[in-house]
Amino acid sequence: MVINTLARTVGDTLGAASGQISDTLFGAPIRLGITGLARSGKTVFITSLVANLLEQGRMAQLHAMAQGRIETAFLQPQPNDTIARFDYEGNLAALTAATPRWPDNTKTISQLRVSLKIKPQGMLAGLRTSYVQHLDIIDYPGEWLLDLSLLDKTYEEWSQDTLARLSYRDSAKAYLARLDGIDGDTPLDETLAKSLTAEFTAYLNAARQDGYSDLTPGRFLLPGDLVGSPVLTFAPLIIEGKTARTSLAREFKRRYEAYKSNVVRPFFRDHFSRIDRQIVLVDVLGALHNGPRAIEDLRRTMRDILAAFRPGKNSTLSRLIMGARVDRILFTATKADHLHQNQHAQLNAMMQALTDDAARAARFKGAQTLALSLASVRSTTEETRNHQGNDVDCVRGTLLETGKQAVFYAGTLPDDPQQVLTQTHDLPDTWLNGEFSAMRFAPPPSALRHGKGIAHIRLDRAAEYLFGDRL
Repeated sequence: MVINTLARTVGDTLGAASGQISDTLFGAPIRLGITGLARSGKTVFITSLVANLLEQGRMAQLHAMAQGRIETAFLQPQPNDTIARFDYEGNLAALTAATPRWPDNTKTISQLRVSLKIKPQGMLAGLRTSYVQHLDIIDYPGEWLLDLSLLDKTYEEWSQDTLARLSYRDSAKAYLARLDGIDGDTPLDETLAKSLTAEFTAYLNAARQDGYSDLTPGRFLLPGDLVGSPVLTFAPLIIEGKTARTSLAREFKRRYEAYKSNVVRPFFRDHFSRIDRQIVLVDVLGALHNGPRAIEDLRRTMRDILAAFRPGKNSTLSRLIMGARVDRILFTATKADHLHQNQHAQLNAMMQALTDDAARAARFKGAQTLALSLASVRSTTEETRNHQGNDVDCVRGTLLETGKQAVFYAGTLPDDPQQVLTQTHDLPDTWLNGEFSAMRFAPPPSALRHGKGIAHIRLDRAAEYLFGDRL
């Protein structure tokens, strides 16, 4: 019996290795990781990308499609039976309903396989028939990505960093007040532990609503079947010097390490480490509206995200020995349709500036990075209005709450993004003023047109960067 078990184990191992070698040598699926920070439109991006690939429309900057080499695109059963399938049909139905609405956010990891039948080009065109290239889209919450930064932090370091940020946030006042009289050496009490965790979780939810993005541990916001477990029952504490074995800090440290071992590392091992192309969607406009602290927080978050990736070139040998590495990373500022097109270059520059420092480090390791702005679904039209004798470029759309048409002018972004990033306290009142909070547009009617796809802004350019070179 032991011999049979050993034989099966060896057979499974060899089979997995054989599959990896086959994929590496004879054309692996493109594993595209897609994540986004709070309210960045990740589900909408995936739905629009897949719809436009299937309809083969509105994708002029995806060169293989513009050249007519993509003969057809179709959905296939996903290759992993243990991961939820991305609900493409349900999300598309929400966007194209009689009263269209934005799809619900995904709460866990999901996957979808799109297969493209492609005509070869160059010297292979006359020697090879059409071939199929699989695109495996792996969708996961941005909060889980940020958790990867915890792997290099001790509980004491995480507590210190977190409390330093909380010190200037209004949403953290209740938790900081709850810590009054409590420190790392406070004796362990499970009722107190649960109370602190609940208050800290309430802060994380409030901070997300305020537009902050450094929200770790991410599973506190999306606990799933871990809700109420000890691995999700800890919080940051003020720790000075050594603590007793029976102290609150000692137990919180143990649970923090268990969180890294049992939650964060399995995600990295089973899913994240297999991704070779990645897009991170960011609500830059929301951060600008929420003010200087949110902008600086976003910049730090971008740095932490790039540090979490395993950037580098994917050669045949490196894939066989070390597994896949992320060799292209795209950072996108979403909701570009909330601005007139004459502001898109400035929004692109802002996204570039937010990622500059970390992007240089990734390029040093052999990875490519790109920053741009896009709108996965274009929900507005542009128009110019005369205001006090001056022409003002605006956007018009249907308000999500009321269903009424409205015209908005957000302001003018500076040509040099450093004016915002280094002097955020001097942001003009005309930029993203109070009216910006009302700019919540509904999806356009008849968003999907058969044979043409869904109207967007630069979605095709994003696709070309992410996987066009593999088609």
